[in-house]
Amino acid sequence: MKKFTFKGVLDGFRSSVGTSGPNQSSKTYEQEISETLKADHFSVTKTFCHGFPYQPTAIAYDPVQRLLVIGTKSGCLRLLGRPGVDLSSRHDPECGAVLHLQFVWNEGMLVSATSDDSLHLWNFRLKKPTVIQSLKFQRERITCLQLPFQSKWLFVGTERGNVHIVNTDTFQLSGYIINWNKAIELSRKTHPGPVVYLGDNPIDPNKLLIGFETGQLVMWDLRNKCAEMRFQASEPLRSLSWHSDGKQFMSAHADGSLVTWNVRQSPKPISVTWPHSRNTKEGRAEPCKSIQKVEWKSSKIGDNFVIFSGGLTVDRAGRTPSLTVIHGKTTTVLEMEHNVLDFVVLSDSTWESELQDPYGIVVLLQQDLVVIDLLTPGYPCFENPYPMDIHESPVTCCIYLADCPGDLIPAFYSVGSKTQKKSGFSDRDWPINGGQWGSTSCSYAEIIITGHADGSLKFWDASSTNLQVLYKVKTSKPFERPKKSRSTETMEEDPFAVCDIALCPESRYLAVAGASCQILLFKFKKHEHTSETAVIEIPIIYEVDDLGGSGFDFVKMGESSGKGNNPDYFCPIRPKVGLQKKSPGYQVELICLTPWVDGEPPGAISTLAVNSSYGLMAYGNEAGLVVVDIFQKIALFNVGTPDLYGTADPYQRAPKSPKKPDITDEKSPTDQVELVDSFLDNAQKLEQTPNNTPVDDQSLTSSGSTIENNIEVGSVSEFEEEKFLDVPEIPKCKSTTPTSTKHRTGKHTWSQVKVLIKKSLGEKKLAQAQTTTVQGPSSSQTIDAKYLSPTIPMICANNEHGQFIVSANASSSEDLSLDETNDEMKVSAERPTDLAIPHPRTTTAKKSVMNVKKSKKSKCMDLRGENSGSLTGLIKKIHKLDTTFARSRSSSMSSLDNITSEAIQCLAFIDCMSRRNDYSVWPTLWVGTSLGSILVISIKLPVAGDARKSEPVLVSPSGTIFRLKGSILAMSFLDCNGILIPGSNEPWKDESREQKAKTPTKSLSAGQSPTQSVDSGNTDRQFAVLVSEKQSRVVALPSQTCIYKQQLCESAFVVKANVTTIKDAVCLVCYMSNGHLTIYSLPSLKLLIDVDFVPLSDLR
Repeated sequence: MKKFTFKGVLDGFRSSVGTSGPNQSSKTYEQEISETLKADHFSVTKTFCHGFPYQPTAIAYDPVQRLLVIGTKSGCLRLLGRPGVDLSSRHDPECGAVLHLQFVWNEGMLVSATSDDSLHLWNFRLKKPTVIQSLKFQRERITCLQLPFQSKWLFVGTERGNVHIVNTDTFQLSGYIINWNKAIELSRKTHPGPVVYLGDNPIDPNKLLIGFETGQLVMWDLRNKCAEMRFQASEPLRSLSWHSDGKQFMSAHADGSLVTWNVRQSPKPISVTWPHSRNTKEGRAEPCKSIQKVEWKSSKIGDNFVIFSGGLTVDRAGRTPSLTVIHGKTTTVLEMEHNVLDFVVLSDSTWESELQDPYGIVVLLQQDLVVIDLLTPGYPCFENPYPMDIHESPVTCCIYLADCPGDLIPAFYSVGSKTQKKSGFSDRDWPINGGQWGSTSCSYAEIIITGHADGSLKFWDASSTNLQVLYKVKTSKPFERPKKSRSTETMEEDPFAVCDIALCPESRYLAVAGASCQILLFKFKKHEHTSETAVIEIPIIYEVDDLGGSGFDFVKMGESSGKGNNPDYFCPIRPKVGLQKKSPGYQVELICLTPWVDGEPPGAISTLAVNSSYGLMAYGNEAGLVVVDIFQKIALFNVGTPDLYGTADPYQRAPKSPKKPDITDEKSPTDQVELVDSFLDNAQKLEQTPNNTPVDDQSLTSSGSTIENNIEVGSVSEFEEEKFLDVPEIPKCKSTTPTSTKHRTGKHTWSQVKVLIKKSLGEKKLAQAQTTTVQGPSSSQTIDAKYLSPTIPMICANNEHGQFIVSANASSSEDLSLDETNDEMKVSAERPTDLAIPHPRTTTAKKSVMNVKKSKKSKCMDLRGENSGSLTGLIKKIHKLDTTFARSRSSSMSSLDNITSEAIQCLAFIDCMSRRNDYSVWPTLWVGTSLGSILVISIKLPVAGDARKSEPVLVSPSGTIFRLKGSILAMSFLDCNGILIPGSNEPWKDESREQKAKTPTKSLSAGQSPTQSVDSGNTDRQFAVLVSEKQSRVVALPSQTCIYKQQLCESAFVVKANVTTIKDAVCLVCYMSNGHLTIYSLPSLKLLIDVDFVPLSDLR
């Protein structure tokens, strides 16, 4: 007798499945798609560092090579030369901040002193700047450096007052030490303090001038190793500077005074002056702040230059950072926007004994680099060729675009040069012009767009080594200046700060989301234009209370009212009204405002997407999703995130804040069934009402409760049967809340109400439900029950004229299944003819149509586990019908998850096969949430042409749901050959030329994908790459089979993920929170590289 084993049974089952299993299909896909990327194709290297160095600390200049270097608190070095010469390097992290810098003039080498008491010798002549020598000081902190021209002896001053000499050839201490106790007078009984200055005599290199912090000055003879002369200032010393004749030097002190000394006369000062001090009425001199640094430069053509920072009177010094230039008898104070850290005087002379003839000053500020022209009257600034003003206003958002259309950069530059003319700069060329600019550049166009806290956008050309600003847009320009009031006290300091940017490079559509939850849609035009701006007010509300109610609405701007039961809508920013003159370039076409509701601010906009081919824009926040028709300028879809699931919601929605239960409002299951019975009885009464009899709102309520407590919210999803129900005209209009509503009045709209039909409901009452008719005073339409999906919600709306519109559904297919062969359920829809619409502040109102069609049951595909897509996982799904992913959102049912909000995190418009085993390619919107869900929204577009601007666009959930662990970060799509499918788009057209000569263009028909035609085959033709904070999955479409999976991280999480094309192949790039950069091949998700890039905490 043959012996049966469990293993044998499983093997037989697997063999019976054949090649249809997911494991076998994975091998098939791997054989069909060849992946060419390898690990040796990648090398992670920092190429450029744009913008102003963060937290600068030191500066140095090589007058021979004309190179400038800036050191930072994080140990970074930035080397600048002529435009395009821009190098970045960094010390080891343990070295700490850069304290001092000193060029080895004309040698391509640099000496840096760091906070770990070390000296480092850099070689910039190599392709990559490298530290070739380091020297560590023991128990002494370095306070200053000095290296004379063409000398190999580096003088190093320390905090203990000693001076060490280092040989730059060997980078070792020479053994020559000038101890502080030998330098000062023998009669002095106190320590002179740290060394703050070291400088050799311009005409005698054997004499070294040493300045101590307490004001002690020593002229040291290097050959004889003794002090030749000593000077004592009455105030603490800050800086010293030699005159070119070598006979005099000038000192700057803490009391704002400048003191001149002569080395051949007595040790007393020649003169003491306070440049900015004035005598008060009492005859006393005004106190001044410290002078931090002074430079004394001679000139061939006239008087000397004395340049210093600080020294202003006490009442001005704290408010006005400045640099003072004294030329002869003329004193010029140059006010700076930020604190002055250091400055360097530019001169053609390399020897200090020669006449200097300075021509410029390089000033290092806390947040800027300024170069002043000393040869032009008024001392204007040179226009900085480096992108130092990226952080002129803090950067709040940034996007990078590669391989853009070739005409995009010239278009931006053309409008930018016309609208942004700079004045007040020097006409002379940029003086720091050392180095050679590499002629190599990218073969493709690169653009960086930065959004700022002041609401501005800057477009940068990143195609070459130097970042060049092309164009600037102010998103705050279409708005009035915000006024301070009590209601705006909780507003952000920067109400126009840019939060998100979406650009369609082909059509040049630009969408921007701001900090006040405003969304602006811009259209690119070459010529100036005067027009009004369409404005839509779209509240995004979703709240879960004890009754399970929810609220969504979109209203026309200016219609909000705080009277009665209506919610109080408030917008902290107001758009400008009337005709507005718009400059060439990006001109705002549409503004979508998200108002505050009852004093509560809306959640910040979390994601944004725009598609020029569909003519749609989508955005979302923590409450829900909005889809806007940018052609007709109306809101098409405004739904809370939970209602995107329909009956497949896996979560129990908890209220954001605990509320005390109201005993009178609580309903037992028996009470709920009785409420449904009452509703059906009222429906029978309405069926017998004559057509000309108005509907009474009170007849639709029972036991003091409204039916809205028992209505399920959802959306229509299938397009096979094109039967639809027209509801009252409500685009951009006010809420349609019933006036008889007792609970949560003022926040309920047509998308709030829901019906719960229990299994205990008998067949008799079901038959009654299928013959229900709601009538109104005007003509009606009839819709069959078979077109009402068992998983698609009822729609209930009531307007101010008393018309009531109802459609039917069941909350779950397990509770109730509608037989298509049964009698038809007739629902009458009334279209009011005199709907009151207030004075519009937008374009002409369009018709909003709610379409109800046949839909299949929503299916949730769980891709979180390791068995997702495997044979075992499929068997479990077949036998476990009552999973947490198919349960109702009713609070009476248990759930493993209890959440308060689910934010929309990711959006993607794409032509794809959205339904299982349906090989038709449809326009869709894929929505990723913060809880790891991916929901597919179907889009039905009218026929292209004039109909697109008048006929409605149908938007509804398709019922396809995927789930991953962690928040969704990216969604991309591949074709059958593994090539990245781009989003469909329309090319940009010059409207001014089209008006002169219109030529017919061939457009795509509705539902036709521009990237892939409809395939009637029985194999998967697309692949969806889904990426979350923890996982990545590749799903074959339309079979919706998970063919590849990858756990991206365990303890860490993915910060940013993107699917991109490299070397004509597609890969997934992920940046982890632990600083690692990982790259996976697609579609197999094989790990190619995993390198330690930069920790998340050290991004600056």
